[in-house]
Amino acid sequence: MSAINREPPWIKPILMGLALTFLFIFIFLPLLTIFSEAFESGVGVYIQALSDTDVFASIRLTVLSALICVPLNTVFGVMLAWAITKFQFPGKNVLITLIEVPFAVSPVIAGLLFIFLFGSFGWFGSWLMAHNIKIVFAVPGIVLATAFVSFPFVARELIPLMQEMGKDDEEAALTLGATGLQTFIKITLPNIKWGLLYGIILTNARAMGEFGAVSVVSGLIRGITTTMPLYIDILYGEYMFNAAFAVASLLTLLALASLVVKTIIDHLPWGGHSP
Repeated sequence: MSAINREPPWIKPILMGLALTFLFIFIFLPLLTIFSEAFESGVGVYIQALSDTDVFASIRLTVLSALICVPLNTVFGVMLAWAITKFQFPGKNVLITLIEVPFAVSPVIAGLLFIFLFGSFGWFGSWLMAHNIKIVFAVPGIVLATAFVSFPFVARELIPLMQEMGKDDEEAALTLGATGLQTFIKITLPNIKWGLLYGIILTNARAMGEFGAVSVVSGLIRGITTTMPLYIDILYGEYMFNAAFAVASLLTLLALASLVVKTIIDHLPWGGHSP
């Protein structure tokens, strides 16, 4: 009999009970609170809150930022994973370590770095002002900050997957006369497609939900540089609780949709990969 089967019979229900209690307190209860508060004053008030022009502006900016950052980080992540897994070069281990920087550095610090680089008193501030180019406290700064905090996900998903695949199939295709692009499209991409999709979903979720870095570079200009997370914070700070929870519920639905897609991919018999 294995050691795990010799455990007292009360261990399993206690551990399951503790796990379910934790999930209820820290996951289900907050979600329930968000939607109950959002609809507390009725569906009409909920719809009215979401019909505000500033809400539309925050939704538009959030979607725009995601539409720019997700493809950009997808292309960058694939190129980075390809370089790391298919080639040997000096500084390779340093490059692998640098991928983790956005996770190790506080998002607020990341936002401050962009202020020091592109702000009016930053390294490039004088040149940008002379050419009437605005980065911080404008949409480009929000996109840059969002791209920074969300760029590692695709690479982190693909690197272990491509290392496991090896290089034999690609080398065989090249030997038979295929070009590099043909090898990638016909050989590599079909093998990494589910890991790539998984990374894209995580990148999109982080891009749409980012708060810290974006709050520093946005300037919180209502209707211009406020994403959904920032506008929720503004509404809550102004005691407009119904509107705050209404926008929060919409952002939560977007996050849950990403989670559902991620879960489906994980359970596909031919797909999902999670290192």
